[in-house]
Amino acid sequence: MFAKQSLRFDPLPLPHRSTLNDQQRLAASADFLNHMRQRHSVRDFTDQPVDEAVIKNCIATAGTAPSGANHQPWHFVAVRNPAAKAEIRQAAEKEEEKFYAGGGGDEWIKALEPLGTGVEKPHLTTAPWLIVIFAQRFGEFDDGTRYKNYYVPESVGIATGFLITALHNAGLVCLTHTPNPMKFLNGLLGRPPSEKPVMILAVGHPADDATIPAVAKIKKPLDEILTVK
Repeated sequence: MFAKQSLRFDPLPLPHRSTLNDQQRLAASADFLNHMRQRHSVRDFTDQPVDEAVIKNCIATAGTAPSGANHQPWHFVAVRNPAAKAEIRQAAEKEEEKFYAGGGGDEWIKALEPLGTGVEKPHLTTAPWLIVIFAQRFGEFDDGTRYKNYYVPESVGIATGFLITALHNAGLVCLTHTPNPMKFLNGLLGRPPSEKPVMILAVGHPADDATIPAVAKIKKPLDEILTVK
């Protein structure tokens, strides 16, 4: 991957190849599109447990994402301890109070109105798992020497997309939560200053009376997000 000594390019034969024909490929792409259209961000969770092995598999899937120079500049903290989740919620709601009191600006707050968000974040304590995603600004060798990571936001964003998709594929729901700022997460979770918290994912099962904002079903049509040359 990377080391202090010189490395060389060592090509390996491609270990996996698709065996689908054109018709099967089209069907597979359509099936996956329909599957992902069933994914929803959910704010109403039950406290029904989720096996740790499922969470580990989903995070391992995130770890297969491509990254700048293959440095894999991410770290995931999976939190299920009720006391730890309560601490995260308390700290997050303090930041949300400042945001909704005007810190976020009128335009941003108005943009959130159709989503029905507010200061209180019960999902942070009700959901059986919180996955906190950290971006590693730089890495360190065993002797403390730093090395640079590349395309960190892009790499972590791709890995997060893998994670959200894996959770959906496992039959779970999640909610992306980004209190601003999030520096409190480093202290609460014992992560070094070289890591920047970028997101909290609340993960679990939807409540029986779970709802989603109607506006969440409005997606841009393909001709607005695609140009073919």
